[in-house]
Amino acid sequence: METPVPVYDSAALARSHRQRAADALFASLAFVALLGVVHFASFAWPSLSDWGVVPHTLLGLVGILTAPLLHADWGHLGSNAVGLVVLGTLLGAVYPKSAGRIVLLGWIGAGVFTWLIGRPSNHIGASGLVHTLFFALFALAVLRRDRPALVAAFVAMMLFGGMLLTVLPQELRVSWEMHAGGALSGLMAAWWWRHRDPPPPRPRYSWEIEEAEAEDAAAQRALEQATFEPPRPEDVPVLWVRREEQRGQVLEFRPRPPASPSSGSRDSNP
Repeated sequence: METPVPVYDSAALARSHRQRAADALFASLAFVALLGVVHFASFAWPSLSDWGVVPHTLLGLVGILTAPLLHADWGHLGSNAVGLVVLGTLLGAVYPKSAGRIVLLGWIGAGVFTWLIGRPSNHIGASGLVHTLFFALFALAVLRRDRPALVAAFVAMMLFGGMLLTVLPQELRVSWEMHAGGALSGLMAAWWWRHRDPPPPRPRYSWEIEEAEAEDAAAQRALEQATFEPPRPEDVPVLWVRREEQRGQVLEFRPRPPASPSSGSRDSNP
């Protein structure tokens, strides 16, 4: 069964995009506000900053869940907040069905990757999640190649293209392990859920409409012929073939042999 082509309505499509972008922006700002509240709370309870990912330790496993909420200072929080708002809005607006799964995989995946291969330090911050969003947008554009995906990836590359290099070791105070884990999570999420959000409807060109109309007309003619026109005699299958009956048999008579001279009339002498 063929999938019906969605009807293109530019006004309805624009309203849908605006609504999804507004919802994604609100969710991103709400998450950044939560990060700000947690950072304020860390002034009253400085021990909160110890709940990061500490590789190869049992207590460090808790940091897989709590590390993205903790930041070292306001500068650290501000740099991640910009990426979360912009990239989170792009991801939620273009991929509303898979955005939540991508965020969850990036949250967990970056922490697990850091716990497995990270340096013996306390890794905190939402930078791994930011890298998940960026690399997911980039990979989804390569895999899907529809117009909204390409536009979102272009905006992400133009504003945060430097993230392609921050997955490598650079500064000692920067957790490249979180960045690399988030990048791998984003690539995996893009591959797994690349088909979860259907492609948006697009306008049909004139030649596409003409071809569709011609195909519909041909199908209608074939249906009418099959329904109303009786089949031709040569198209009717033969169910029984009559045998030719043999009414008699011609007997062949051999020709009579000619009479020999000795068998002619005899002389009658007295």
